[in-house]
Amino acid sequence: MQTNEKNMTQRKKAANGLGKFSFVPWWCITAIVLCAVTSAHAQLFPALGGQRAGTAAVQFLKIGVGARSAAMAEAFAAVANDGTALFWNPAGLMQSDRNEVLFSHLEWLVDVQHEFFGYVHHLGKLQAIGLSFTSLHTAEMQETTEYQPFGTGRYFSYGDIALGLTYSRQMTDKFSFGLTVKYVEETIAELKMRGVLLDIGTYYHTGFGSSRFGVSVSNFGGQLTPDGNFTRRDGAEVSSFQSFTPPTIFRFGLATEIIDNEQNRLTMAMQLNHPNDNSENLNFGGEYWWRQTVALRAGYKLNVDEQSYTLGSGFNLRYADFGLRLDYAFADFGRLGNINQFSAALTF
Repeated sequence: MQTNEKNMTQRKKAANGLGKFSFVPWWCITAIVLCAVTSAHAQLFPALGGQRAGTAAVQFLKIGVGARSAAMAEAFAAVANDGTALFWNPAGLMQSDRNEVLFSHLEWLVDVQHEFFGYVHHLGKLQAIGLSFTSLHTAEMQETTEYQPFGTGRYFSYGDIALGLTYSRQMTDKFSFGLTVKYVEETIAELKMRGVLLDIGTYYHTGFGSSRFGVSVSNFGGQLTPDGNFTRRDGAEVSSFQSFTPPTIFRFGLATEIIDNEQNRLTMAMQLNHPNDNSENLNFGGEYWWRQTVALRAGYKLNVDEQSYTLGSGFNLRYADFGLRLDYAFADFGRLGNINQFSAALTF
């Protein structure tokens, strides 16, 4: 803990030495780039990856975790310093010296529910491990056919789970590395799809104030094939199915504090995402903390179908050596409606 406090003190001193206007030009340039991207969207984001949509399986692994990150438009690879780093960037576990228990609930589209549970435990000053569990589920649905549009009397369910084990290590005072091994399972009626995937992440402090970048590759692994038997209406039994790739995604994020003192802290972040089953997209997010007690957040997504702005807030309560953070996020999904996400984290 002393090492982490020393590193944090050094970073704050470096930020103060650079002056309070040090990063204004950098973020002015970012604002100009954002305007350029908005005005020249078609040129900067050609639909070169759109034809890949729908080619990857276990899509629930792409659903973001944590209301804090959701409110910042998921521009979180270089911000992740809490339990949600188990999902966004496993190297982020070393950006905090606190153990944490996290629970997140997401009211996804079309009455689908998404839950996430995570636990982070530090092994001394330089290492941490984590355990995560993700579940996507729906209520039972009645089977319908073209001849029985009001139901056949039979019901089926849909559900996904992922169980992950994470290890993170601080390699130097500026660089951290993390790795997650996870078992995933998707169930649709009688069929199941199982596999083992990897998440890899790095986190690097540049030494210029609090600026840093995070890089992660999520859901990396071999092809997944359904198993089980399915009986068609003509009585034929099908037991051989096509294989699918997992939804691998590469994230590169940048973040820095524009304001950082005892009363106020303003963090700005941007992130480039490169999925293997869709076009590249950009996320921009901001988070403001007042006295480390109340937080306001906002973000915007570019080149993501039916997604645009996000909003959210958070409260941080402290008692003795314990901390409780409650977060809420709202995300606009255009013609699909909107979603609400809630999360709670206990640190000790």
